[in-house]
Amino acid sequence: MPSDYGYVALFALLGLVFTTATLGISWILRPSDPSPEKLSTYECAEEPVGDAHVQFRVGYYVFALIFVIFDVETVFIYPWAVALRGLARQGLGLAAFLEMLLFLGILVIGLAYAWKKGVLRWE
Repeated sequence: MPSDYGYVALFALLGLVFTTATLGISWILRPSDPSPEKLSTYECAEEPVGDAHVQFRVGYYVFALIFVIFDVETVFIYPWAVALRGLARQGLGLAAFLEMLLFLGILVIGLAYAWKKGVLRWE
């Protein structure tokens, strides 16, 4: 009888075989007719003008990344709040509360650091 890891390995192998077979069959059956028109860049029925590589300020990306980090981190607060009552019944309520305070403290320190560095200033 296979173990739990055997099932995982079997499904991973099946996924790999299925993916490889599907890509291989589509590669064999696809028509191949490269032409300059097919190889040109297509942008909403408009001819591309200028260079495709345009530099953006890195501040936009950093601002978005900080938003995603804090947004994802706050997702952890809801399950904690739901589980806190059950943990309190087991005598672990204070420990869970202190851990959440530590977690929120780390978030506040990160926010203060980003604020001090001027990352949150939108120009």
